Amino acid sequence: MTDLDQLKTDALTRIENAPDAAALEALRIEFLGKQGSISGLMKTLGGMSPEERQVQGPLLNGLRTETADAIAARKEVLENAELEARLAGESIDLTLPAPEAPRGSVHPVSQVMDELAEIFADLGFSVATGPEVEDDWHNFTALNMAETHPARAMHDTFYFPQKHVDHTFDNAPNTRMLLRTHTSPVQIRSLVERGAPIRIIAPGRVYRSDSDATHTPMFHQVEGLVIDKGIHLGHLKWTLETFLKAFFERDDIVLRLRPSYFPFTEPSVEVDVGWEDVNGRKVLGGDGDAPGHGWMELLGSGMVNRRVIESAGLDPDEWQGFAWGLGVDRLAMLKYGMDDLRAFFDGDQRWLDHYGFSAFDQPTLSAGVGAKA
Repeated sequence: MTDLDQLKTDALTRIENAPDAAALEALRIEFLGKQGSISGLMKTLGGMSPEERQVQGPLLNGLRTETADAIAARKEVLENAELEARLAGESIDLTLPAPEAPRGSVHPVSQVMDELAEIFADLGFSVATGPEVEDDWHNFTALNMAETHPARAMHDTFYFPQKHVDHTFDNAPNTRMLLRTHTSPVQIRSLVERGAPIRIIAPGRVYRSDSDATHTPMFHQVEGLVIDKGIHLGHLKWTLETFLKAFFERDDIVLRLRPSYFPFTEPSVEVDVGWEDVNGRKVLGGDGDAPGHGWMELLGSGMVNRRVIESAGLDPDEWQGFAWGLGVDRLAMLKYGMDDLRAFFDGDQRWLDHYGFSAFDQPTLSAGVGAKA
């Protein structure tokens, strides 16, 4: 007992007089560390008889607890004293500018969506939206896609369990529900709701079972639709050419239309854009047949198929139109020099800081839709 009392008095006195945090830490190790004096006494309990342990155990535990509490109390006193000394010696110059607070940035996809809306609004288009969970009539059947079309396969399209989603539409009994594979259903819904004439773009998320450096299961698409009287393929080319020149902010954008096939357009054309090699990077602009240039397939388009117009309840002998579609993510990659689509969805703060846009950098035609802060 006398030895324990002496150890306790010595420990508490030295702790109380510890001049700084380093000295206090040294005392903690001396008394409570693995090789500390109090820790050594605790280890002797295992060799004692039950009667001795019953007497010595509470005493040693009490000594360890009091010592730990004294160290914690002294640490708080030293920290408070250090803070007070620092505050007394520091001053704040209130005339200096405040540090900039962290702020978010606009994702490149959102920025490009705004740029698209700005350009097409100037061309007389409105923005249309629709559900991302679609029925297969709007997603496939109304767009003249046969039951045997490959896009309807389970390995290409995300379907919901059939037993939970049987519904009946006016002309689509027991249709299946799915995650839309394109924004074309918005065109059908808009035609049915608004009728013709109509000029819309339909940007939004779409879903397909695909994933690599240039494909993701969820991506963004924008489609355009014009239905009016006297519409022909020349209107389509002029619209796309005007859009691409404004978007890429180059007057030397050259298009090449190649015959193709899409079930919802007839005739159908793939649209290639000329590019040139600039320091090893393909930059859109110029005639693709010129030396050092080439052609890049950018989007699909065509005149709206008569069956699609009929599905919307319109007379194809009276109304004609054109439609087109392309990936918003790909537009962003081409314009802002990104080479991996997966980074769009990683949420890496460094990537967002580099490629993100200021919330105050609203795209305008007068300032240039791609002006970056």
